[in-house]
Amino acid sequence: MSSDHSSISDSELSALLENCERRLGYVFRDKRLLQSALTHASGADHRLLSNERLEFLGDALLGAIVCERLFHQYPDYLEGDLTKVKSVVVSRQTCARISQSLGLNDVLILGKGMTTSPCVPQSVLADVFESLVAAIYLDGGSHACQQFVLCHMGPEIEAAVDGETGNNYKSLLQQVAQRDLGATPIYQLLDEKGPDHSKCFKIAASVAGNQYSAAWGRNKKEAEQRAARNALSEMAGQTAPHPSD
Repeated sequence: MSSDHSSISDSELSALLENCERRLGYVFRDKRLLQSALTHASGADHRLLSNERLEFLGDALLGAIVCERLFHQYPDYLEGDLTKVKSVVVSRQTCARISQSLGLNDVLILGKGMTTSPCVPQSVLADVFESLVAAIYLDGGSHACQQFVLCHMGPEIEAAVDGETGNNYKSLLQQVAQRDLGATPIYQLLDEKGPDHSKCFKIAASVAGNQYSAAWGRNKKEAEQRAARNALSEMAGQTAPHPSD
């Protein structure tokens, strides 16, 4: 449950920040940055102490990191294609959905009026994700920020691209395997890592006894899609697009 700024004690604040760090998989050196990132204007003594300024910076950082990834990952895409994918990936809806998946609605610092509401507005959840991007950048530098963004936005990029192209790599691999080899692909879970609420999975696809390069995913479905794409690429004599490590 989100915390009421007016009633939270120092020990409760410390526990809340620690809880948030576990969810993020990142420990802040400057806890004040994390506190600011989680503080909505309604829960701040002054708006300069809220997450509004961090949101401004985080929005720019998020856009830059996603644009760079799209530029390098899709060299055949025209500017209009890249813009279309980027607009989906960095949308308010996407940022809010990631915040929800991380459980950030439970660690927000809100004003008394907002804590009585049964649910946190999507706009607030979107803002806090952007604020955390900026806070991690200021606390840990560009590499830490990029890792955090791509961990959560990488799958969103691929989902947006798949939505544009209609790609379903598992279905395509099954068609190719049955047509060319008379076999059905098998998917094997090789590894998993991360806390229970935010696990990543490593899965490899095998066809007719040949195992292809494994791929990591934020869930098993995503990892299987990536593993299928790796298999299709390697069967065609190309380099697997998704790293196995």
